[in-house]
Amino acid sequence: MQLLRNPVSESFTVATGGTITTDGDYKVHSFTSSGTFTVTQLGDDDTVTYLVIAGGGGGGGRYWSGAGGAGGYRTAAGFTVTETGLTVTIGGGGAGGSGVNGAQGANSVFDSITSTGGGYGGAGTGAGVVGGAGGSGGGGASSSGGAASPAGQGYAGGAGGNSQGGGGGGGASEVGNDRSGYNGGDGGNGLASSITGASVTRAGGGGGAEHGSGSSAGSGGTGGGGNGGWSSSPSPTNGTTNLGGGGGGAADQLSGANGGSGVVIIRYQFQ
Repeated sequence: MQLLRNPVSESFTVATGGTITTDGDYKVHSFTSSGTFTVTQLGDDDTVTYLVIAGGGGGGGRYWSGAGGAGGYRTAAGFTVTETGLTVTIGGGGAGGSGVNGAQGANSVFDSITSTGGGYGGAGTGAGVVGGAGGSGGGGASSSGGAASPAGQGYAGGAGGNSQGGGGGGGASEVGNDRSGYNGGDGGNGLASSITGASVTRAGGGGGAEHGSGSSAGSGGTGGGGNGGWSSSPSPTNGTTNLGGGGGGAADQLSGANGGSGVVIIRYQFQ
């Protein structure tokens, strides 16, 4: 008599934490506030895909200010996990400056993976005001934009001109634009990801402020970057929450816009 062989049983990862959705055979854990990703059962495939975005930088807060840079953007597949709780920290957006430079965004963390907060936008207080370094660099007010530091998480901010326009903040896929005369520079665009199953663009840089009649403010980059301010109105706008966008730079409003908070998303096969 021929014996029937049992099919080999395949095991899958089981985990808790964040807001859990499904995309076909994959579970997706989205964290918009700090928490813990806890693996309660390890599957045959002990790896996950992650997206970690930090908080965006705040825009500068006086006259021809530069914009905040986008939060650092890190993503990769094949990250090995174990049956334990892995810390998730969501970085908040940096505050817009009030008569001063904006604040750098806060870092986001998933276990050993850290994305660096976006650089601050420089305030238009005089000559030589640069943008801050960060995941993506902030826009300068009257000098160069900030660097993307550490490298590989975004792009540099654009340069501003003394008593002219402010530079745009860097984004996850391109540098922030320099001011053009009295016009503010546009923010650098973000990057699209389909880690949740739908394509979403995140981590756009903020737009720099304009300075002078008939000029125009910079637009925020795609992926949540805030718009720059105009001399009379409108005021600069905040980076989008949980997209890590940079805040817009201020013109005569004196208060820059806030950066948007970050996000951590984790994906793995569950069936």
